[in-house]
Amino acid sequence: MDSGSFPVDLILFAMIAAFLVLRLRGILGKRTGFERPAVVPPPAAAAQAPIIEARAEPMSGPRTAHILPDPTSAAAQALLAMRRAGNFDPEQFLNGAAQAFAMIVGAFAAGDRATLQPLLSAEMFAAFGEAIDARLARGETQKSELRGISEIRIVGASLKDSLASIELRIVSDQISLTLDHAGQPVSGTDAMTELTDIWSFERDLTAADPTWRLTGARNA
Repeated sequence: MDSGSFPVDLILFAMIAAFLVLRLRGILGKRTGFERPAVVPPPAAAAQAPIIEARAEPMSGPRTAHILPDPTSAAAQALLAMRRAGNFDPEQFLNGAAQAFAMIVGAFAAGDRATLQPLLSAEMFAAFGEAIDARLARGETQKSELRGISEIRIVGASLKDSLASIELRIVSDQISLTLDHAGQPVSGTDAMTELTDIWSFERDLTAADPTWRLTGARNA
């Protein structure tokens, strides 16, 4: 190259290098202090009151895991007896139980007795009604969401004559907050927490009414 000529090749190399630097910055990013912070999972939920104090409205969520008992267990044998005694399918039952869970906790939050009554035994309906009355008397309201049910597991089952009973372990993600008459928090939290509940359902397999009714509820 003539010493007096313009170093075009050096300029081209410099332009290519600058282009590559800009591309890398665009791909890898640059911290500016405005980045979204890492999401920290909420701590495990503390011990909760009985589930009739839970509050939720049905929300869409990921698919619920259905878990059946060990085939050799007494619960599995009871489920098999239910199959033989009537039109019973465990998977369909779990689908219905998940829907009932969402309906019941949502109706309790809203104080909707009309929705609750056909889904509960007489004893449970009375207990839910007392809890709703006590909440209203205190001037409290519920701010609640059911974000999803991650797991529903059959942990117990029995068949006595035609009366079928099934106990479930239900793991759900909920936002639950009780507010007083002035809108101030009384209990719960507006952060999503994982709750684990044990619910029991019963149905007479010979009855024309196919509804499984809630007969017991407690926290695990």
